[in-house]
Amino acid sequence: MISPSFFYDKLTEIGVGFFTGVPDSLLKQFCAYLKDNVPKERNIIAANEGCSVGLATGYHLATNRIPLVYMQNSGMGNATNPLLSLADPDVYNIPMIVVIGWRGEPGVHDEPQHVKQGKVTCTLLETMGIPYCILPEDEEGCEKALKECAEHLSKNGSPYALVVRKNTFSEYQTKKDEEQAFEMSREEAIGVIADRLKGSLFVSTTGMASRELYEIRDRNGESHDSDFLTVGSMGHSSQIALGIALNLPERRIVCIDGDGAAIMHMGGMATIATQAPANFIHIMINNGVHDSVGGQPTVSRDIDIHRIAEAMGYRHVFTVDTKAKLEEALGCEDGPVFVQVMVHRGARKDLGRPKSTPVENKVAFMKNIGSI
Repeated sequence: MISPSFFYDKLTEIGVGFFTGVPDSLLKQFCAYLKDNVPKERNIIAANEGCSVGLATGYHLATNRIPLVYMQNSGMGNATNPLLSLADPDVYNIPMIVVIGWRGEPGVHDEPQHVKQGKVTCTLLETMGIPYCILPEDEEGCEKALKECAEHLSKNGSPYALVVRKNTFSEYQTKKDEEQAFEMSREEAIGVIADRLKGSLFVSTTGMASRELYEIRDRNGESHDSDFLTVGSMGHSSQIALGIALNLPERRIVCIDGDGAAIMHMGGMATIATQAPANFIHIMINNGVHDSVGGQPTVSRDIDIHRIAEAMGYRHVFTVDTKAKLEEALGCEDGPVFVQVMVHRGARKDLGRPKSTPVENKVAFMKNIGSI
């Protein structure tokens, strides 16, 4: 395995001076090391992976030094546009190292949303003309790979990718941040929402929120057929929910979103507000971190999302931090409604995963609606 500190030191030796990206569970040890040991202005957790490529480009233009972009392979879709139309040798030819966590690697068990992406990760890089190597899992091999990467950057001045397998990095004990005390966890908030809005159709965001909603239904002996669990496509749950709301105006549609997901594609909030579906409730659960991939911080506690939602044009906007206030806000039926729920970070260690496949979830949901 590779020590995160060793990897960081070797990167700085080849001239890397800036880090940006969206955290990934396979890179969480390295991302945690960066958070603890690199100044904030040199390690920026971006809204999405495409933004990271833009930040990296700006850094290179300003300094003539090498930036590094980190991401899960699912984020390659967000990054493809700027990698091809900005950083590519046929355009501006911007040197950068792109470190990609290889979720869904063929032959390695993973969740269904990662399987296809894992199969095509290396093929996508080849199609885009981005040279890459699969990072060796030992420090000697890692050092050699980084030297080859440095040679490419020096000679060609264009992006180079390092694909990272599961368990490549050794453990790193991150420093504990002070956590704001809130009454509810995310799971407790989802329990209140599911109970208070019975009879609604739910679209839940990527990661632990969907897993928690699934387990809440199991615990309560309830059917899962009113819930669309968005297991992939981070940041797009609100638009899925909007598409449903606009076509089923007689049903109440609830989007259970996360702060990282909402920020990733925040422009979707403008579409919701301007389309103004009266049957839409957009709930953003704000724990201040990317909880599913290692607890790296989002900027949600540093910006005023309440006022952003108001400025976008939601008809009613609430920010709540207790069960009583949440229940009161959920009583508002004149949509589109935006509810920001402040919760503490973390999840149960024994949190399970949905037992149904995504296709089974889709079919059950559509049968409930009556569209099939």
